[in-house]
Amino acid sequence: MTPLRLRLRLLSLRLFSLLSPPAWWLWWRRLSPPALIVTSFAALIAVGTAGLMWIPGLQAGPPLSFLDALFTMTSAVCVTGLIVVDTATHFTRSGQLWLLVFIQLGGLGVITLTTMLIGALGRRLSLRTETIAMPLVSSADTDLGKLAVAVGKFTLAAEAAGALALFLLWLPRFDVADAAWHAVFHAVSAFCNAGFSTFSDSLVGFADSPLTLLVVSALVVAGGIGFLSVWELRHWWRGRRALAPSLRTRVRGPRLSSHTATVVVTTAVLLGVGWIAFTVFEWNNVLADMSVVDKLANGLFMAVTPRTAGFNSISYAQVGNDTAMLTIVLMFIGGSPGSTAGGTKTTTIAVLIALAWSRMRGRRYVELRGRGIPQGTIDRTVSLLLMAMTVITAALLLLNFIRAAHIPPAKARGEFLAIVFEATSAFGTVGLSMDLTASLWSTARVILICLMFIGRVGLLSFFSALTLRSRLPSRVRPAHEDLLIG
Repeated sequence: MTPLRLRLRLLSLRLFSLLSPPAWWLWWRRLSPPALIVTSFAALIAVGTAGLMWIPGLQAGPPLSFLDALFTMTSAVCVTGLIVVDTATHFTRSGQLWLLVFIQLGGLGVITLTTMLIGALGRRLSLRTETIAMPLVSSADTDLGKLAVAVGKFTLAAEAAGALALFLLWLPRFDVADAAWHAVFHAVSAFCNAGFSTFSDSLVGFADSPLTLLVVSALVVAGGIGFLSVWELRHWWRGRRALAPSLRTRVRGPRLSSHTATVVVTTAVLLGVGWIAFTVFEWNNVLADMSVVDKLANGLFMAVTPRTAGFNSISYAQVGNDTAMLTIVLMFIGGSPGSTAGGTKTTTIAVLIALAWSRMRGRRYVELRGRGIPQGTIDRTVSLLLMAMTVITAALLLLNFIRAAHIPPAKARGEFLAIVFEATSAFGTVGLSMDLTASLWSTARVILICLMFIGRVGLLSFFSALTLRSRLPSRVRPAHEDLLIG
């Protein structure tokens, strides 16, 4: 081969290598949808942690250690709200903005943002992208591109409206610049159910401001009810108005899907029961010195924030055991599928209740609103509950073992409730705390990091990404053999 041909051959090989997709892109394309979701959040946390440690001007105090930076960014990306340092004093305005960007990215999800961008450009979504974003849709006739754009519009509209309302409410307390920044930060944090605050005491200083608590509560509920439910409710309302322009005219309008109806009813029941219970439990305790209006507003706020929001207008270190227990239950349930909230989700609890009620009445099939629930959904629901209980139990055993190794047993027993509260808050990506996070040892913080990550990406996605393929073909069914239970 002549030198000229050799050079041309080398040049063509270089051009081919530049034009061919890189190895990491081919690896990314081969990932399964659950593995892609897990990898996306892990990459987002890694980028945020690196920026927090290496970008100058983000921290006002001493630089965070790697573990504390990782804990902070995991809490931000997983929209949890647990903190090891005070967000208001340790970070500069630029550092708070850095956290806010990753709260927004983590709240909407990397895949959702990508879907929104593709939909906005008018391109058709691939089958793989639709499979990844399937939690946002429930029917085959849903246009995922339009839905993704609607998600972006609804998010920006809700956060803008919340920021404007908070700005007007807080303008008498702060100057224009500070009021605007605090309003924007809390609007985004509330809608994403993050719980991060630019105030050292969260919203304790606004316990006597019912309007502030109501605005934040509305943002939390809007972000935690699920994009699909909001999308369907909007079209359902438009359909009813089209059939009946006057609200006084009663007609039979379009029917809500079982998913949206279950989400709305379950959310309303949990909020109503929580509001009454928290107000009664703490009427003569942490709410004792408040007026009746403030007691009712704070009681409602206490029912809303365990739905993975993480803001607090009272100190949870001073609440009674009944309030702490109910808060743990609400944190475990969390918000709704396809939302910024975490937890086992409202639909999971609704299906479990329907399953128990059906079995008590001796019925073979499980139904909601006159519609049967597929057996596969019931199996996934039961599996999800068992996995959640297993993960939390294992985390509690490790946390109590680590805590008991550093403090006397009597004091460790006194902190058991606070540890259960902390672990459930991390798993449900809530962010409420009984003032225990900052005092935990490094190994305990690693456990909380894992809980926050698993709780955000979802148990099914997390374990599906780790599960190896079975050696048996999918069409081969093992032989049956019964066993005694109960």
